[in-house]
Amino acid sequence: MTPPAPADLKPVQDALVPFVLASASPRRVELLAQIGITADIIDPADIDETPLSGEIPRIYAERMAVEKVAAVATRHKGSLLLAADTVVAVGRRILQKAENEAEARAFLQLLSGRKHKVITGLAMTLPNGDVLKKTVVSSVTFRRLGSDDISHYIDSNEWRGKAGGYAIQGLAAAYIRSLSGSYSNVVGLPLFEVAGWLHGNGITLNK
Repeated sequence: MTPPAPADLKPVQDALVPFVLASASPRRVELLAQIGITADIIDPADIDETPLSGEIPRIYAERMAVEKVAAVATRHKGSLLLAADTVVAVGRRILQKAENEAEARAFLQLLSGRKHKVITGLAMTLPNGDVLKKTVVSSVTFRRLGSDDISHYIDSNEWRGKAGGYAIQGLAAAYIRSLSGSYSNVVGLPLFEVAGWLHGNGITLNK
């Protein structure tokens, strides 16, 4: 039996609309493929991603997703668009993508032996222009990292382009003591929530 669409969504009826992914992340493309979804168009947003003064991580991630989908929606009217923004948060501190080795090393030293949150803001623009938004939070705990652990990880270059300077789907998996919440969210896209949105708007899963 096909599960019902979430009550707050109105499925796209009697029309095939393009599905646009407003992200250049290969990880998000791979995650969507895992549930049988291929975007018709990939059109990443180019916006200022600087956090506002005093902005907390959850609000920042949601704002980024909404601004990304809004920027791309102007180019794809009548389409279904999805945008996401993932950050690593240590308390109120936002760890975005490490810009260089020194920053990646500092991030790993900060995460060593402690719990942090991975927050993904999601935003979807429906063909009628309505915008859905939400945030998904997972908790991750690192074991204590020695200097050799950190140097080895820096040398791997896996930290490049990763929020918080690590990729749970790579070598850093050996550093994760525990995870609470969505694994795919930590990779970059919470599939349960995204699948519900897409199914509720006429996108076939696992095709």
